[in-house]
Amino acid sequence: MNYIDTKYISLISHRLRNFTKKGDFLWNFSCPFCGDSQRNKKKARGFVYRTKSDLFYKCHNCSHGTNLSKLIEYVDPNTHKEYVMERYKEGSNGTPYKGAYKTPEPDFIFESPVFKTFDGLSSFAELDDTHPAVKFLLDRMLPRDSWNDIYFCPKFFEFTNRYVPNKFPSLNGDHPRMIIPFRKEDGTIFAYQGRAFGKEPQKYITIILDKECPKIFGLDRVDTSRSIHVVEGPFDSLFIENCIAVAQSDLRVPQYKDKAVLIPDNEPRNKQVCRQVEQCIEDGYSVALWPHGVKEKDINDMIIAGYTSAEIQELIHNNTHKDLQAQTVFSSWKRI
Repeated sequence: MNYIDTKYISLISHRLRNFTKKGDFLWNFSCPFCGDSQRNKKKARGFVYRTKSDLFYKCHNCSHGTNLSKLIEYVDPNTHKEYVMERYKEGSNGTPYKGAYKTPEPDFIFESPVFKTFDGLSSFAELDDTHPAVKFLLDRMLPRDSWNDIYFCPKFFEFTNRYVPNKFPSLNGDHPRMIIPFRKEDGTIFAYQGRAFGKEPQKYITIILDKECPKIFGLDRVDTSRSIHVVEGPFDSLFIENCIAVAQSDLRVPQYKDKAVLIPDNEPRNKQVCRQVEQCIEDGYSVALWPHGVKEKDINDMIIAGYTSAEIQELIHNNTHKDLQAQTVFSSWKRI
């Protein structure tokens, strides 16, 4: 990466809704490919980020990923011609990045010491029920036996900078978040997700500490000899037997494909969700599609609405499909 890349990010910034610079080599804005959200124009889940010496783009909503050159070309073809020419003059022959078409995940990846606990943080099991943050877990009806591995972090930026020096150069706007650790099979923490309590622009921030480990929540609990349920959010996974969460809308887990049952959110009117479901079916995965009688968006919402875990698991079992049957059910499930 050189000054030309950052120069052209600035040049197209006026075409990117909610554009903001989040840190060194990290920019955030509403996704130009999917629009990010049809209802909330302030949503911004697209990121340009650095991996090694290259810049890439990824959207946490539609999962579209590409290199910087392709992003500029899509947003402003005329500016892209200037970009390619300027790169060519610098000796990069018009191809900005070697191997750029293999786009990695847009998480914050850093080297970190091996550890199994968060020093200085209290788990929610240690907090009194009168603590203001505990109300959130009570309202979401999260199982009490999961509270011992969910942590309250009063200053998320400051906390993260301890493990990832200068991840947040400025501590302005620091705020409390819930910390959800992602653990390897041996219990070692390889990532964590910070969940906002309020109306912060990013509800979730995922910090990757070991890029060699797949970004999956629940590796320390899953039994790979059995059928594995796969959901998007860690909270949802806490209510279902043998369940993992991938923390993104693309639920495909190639390493568990033969045993995986993918459980997308119940959003048949969401174009991005429908596109992901269709891709999963085409790739040969078993997919659970919620019957039309279910109105809630996800498993946690169903629990709050009065469903039991057993009832939800029965719904999943009775509505899991694959191949041609899945395509037929999907055609009647989607509402777009």
